[in-house]
Amino acid sequence: MYKLGRGAVKTLLTPFYRFEVIGHENIPKEGGVLICSNHISNFDPPVVGITAAPRQVHFMAKAELFKVPVLGPLVRSFGTFPVKRGMSDREALRVALKILKDGKILGLFPEGTRSVNGELGKGLSGAGFFALRSNAAVVPCAIIGPYKAFSRLKVVYGKPINMEELREQKASADVVTEVIMMEIKNLIEKNK
Repeated sequence: MYKLGRGAVKTLLTPFYRFEVIGHENIPKEGGVLICSNHISNFDPPVVGITAAPRQVHFMAKAELFKVPVLGPLVRSFGTFPVKRGMSDREALRVALKILKDGKILGLFPEGTRSVNGELGKGLSGAGFFALRSNAAVVPCAIIGPYKAFSRLKVVYGKPINMEELREQKASADVVTEVIMMEIKNLIEKNK
């Protein structure tokens, strides 16, 4: 279902946006990967999903989406799982860590919500938590828009962040999230 859905999304989006993907080779071909991206549009998850191909990217999505009659089952079939926002959702944390420990890709938007003005916001500690609690490669990603019909849309994947030193220093989740957000910011500034 995922491959079929990815193909359909690519077919729908490609005529409207000229995708320029930079750094695809920075996504490891195997093993757990945490892709951390800025969040400027509702289209960000499918865009990361189609540009990170051929590997499937799993995303968290707000639990309310899963209650919508047709949308809920469709979203779930793409490997997306629910998270209850505004509280500590232990089940979502467990599912996300299992994805990474099983050698799959988890896509995450550390800001937690879309940016209203397109500027990079402050990251939440969840990104640092997943980076520290798994041995996954942490790949920063920058989506550089705007999402305007027939315009160029850049998706830039940076080199995996060296987590060894941060783990040895026993850095906090907040500190690790700040490092991740700085890498995303650098990608945006270098590729505007």
